[in-house]
Amino acid sequence: MMEFLNRLSNTFYSGKTKPLAWRKSQLLALKRMLMENENAIYEALKKDLNKCQFESYISEYQYVLKDIKLFIKNLKKWSSAQKVSTPVLAQPGSSKLVPEPYGTVLIMGAWNYPLQLVLSPMVAAIGAGNCVVLKPSELAQATSNLLANLIPKYLDNDAFAVYEGGVEETTALLKQRFDYIMYTGSENVGKIVMRAASEYLTPVTLELGGKSPCIVDDKVNIKVTADRIVWAKFLNAGQTCIAPDYILVTKAKRAELVEALKASITKHYGEKPFNSDDYGRIINHRHFGRIVSYIEAQKDTLVHGGETDEENKFIAPTLMLNPELESGVMQEEIFGPVLPIVEVDNMSDAIRFVKDREKPLALYFFSNNQKNIDAVSQQTSAGSMCINDAVIFMVNPELPFGGVGNSGMGSYHGKWGFDTFSHLKPIMHRSFLADAPIRYAPYTSFKQKLFKLIAKL
Repeated sequence: MMEFLNRLSNTFYSGKTKPLAWRKSQLLALKRMLMENENAIYEALKKDLNKCQFESYISEYQYVLKDIKLFIKNLKKWSSAQKVSTPVLAQPGSSKLVPEPYGTVLIMGAWNYPLQLVLSPMVAAIGAGNCVVLKPSELAQATSNLLANLIPKYLDNDAFAVYEGGVEETTALLKQRFDYIMYTGSENVGKIVMRAASEYLTPVTLELGGKSPCIVDDKVNIKVTADRIVWAKFLNAGQTCIAPDYILVTKAKRAELVEALKASITKHYGEKPFNSDDYGRIINHRHFGRIVSYIEAQKDTLVHGGETDEENKFIAPTLMLNPELESGVMQEEIFGPVLPIVEVDNMSDAIRFVKDREKPLALYFFSNNQKNIDAVSQQTSAGSMCINDAVIFMVNPELPFGGVGNSGMGSYHGKWGFDTFSHLKPIMHRSFLADAPIRYAPYTSFKQKLFKLIAKL
């Protein structure tokens, strides 16, 4: 293991990764890798998660291509020094901020979007001028193997490496010293990563998860609301970190919403979702069993779905009404196609419900009432918030993506990704001319009065 890390470290310290021409060449090579292996990527994602080609295209393949295009377009501007003012006490002189790469960074991806969640951060790390070690999730084995096979064929092997393996290999990898670590995955593993990083005081970005609430107000377009929630929740069979985890709705609107959600599920996935070409599968039998346990424990609350097929790791889009708040489905991140619906008396109670729990990665609010929109926006905290839609905010590269509190720390996407993998180094340049003696000892009352006068300028 140390051999390839030493190779990457030596490459970085040689200065090879810093020229913009080299960074662009690697981004273009990554683009070529995607375009020349598009069908192989779809096949791997189908094998891992039964993703249909359309879903794979919009949420993985095209997503990374757009990132590459954005970075190539803006790399010169983002990497340029930023001039800042210089105070009177430091004149004559000038000051600037210079983005510089950290060095060798470790990117650990998650299995639910096994292409996007390693390559999108990698694009940002390359753009910032770093060497990269990629650790794809071993649970998405087909995609992991594909990346391990393709990346050495297209990218500079002296600057990039793919490291595969399970818990034992990952534990060994985390004992090594990196200049930056980015991890996407569960809160529990995030804590392990952070403890490992603390050994060398390595900075980290943690993209975790949590229970992202979806609040539905009384004044909404119920059909559009249901369609948008169903799309966001059952995309990738619910295995999305920012999927709506549960719905809060008033009793007055509950029945209408439940019927609209049922109709939307049937419209999009048919009477028998098992036969739908557009509906995914659970990643493995362990996660299948975990999600089924939520259903079994709250069977009496089912109002739609609940069908399962262990052999095919299939769980139908499932709706629950008012499950016990202390049950697993309401205490743990579901990360699957089960959507609890919880009644509240009013929007104030919905806000209190959210505030009483850990800060989520995303919060969704469907409403045409501006007063309520303002109240939810101002009184709740979340990594991201979306009004009258869900998940779709991810398509905007002008918005950073990241968590807060238990849902993570740090952010990326677009310029924020470049900033994440760059240290903004302050540089002050002084002239040898006009060296004022006021700061030198011996200190006199006159110098002190003069200094106070200058400090006010």
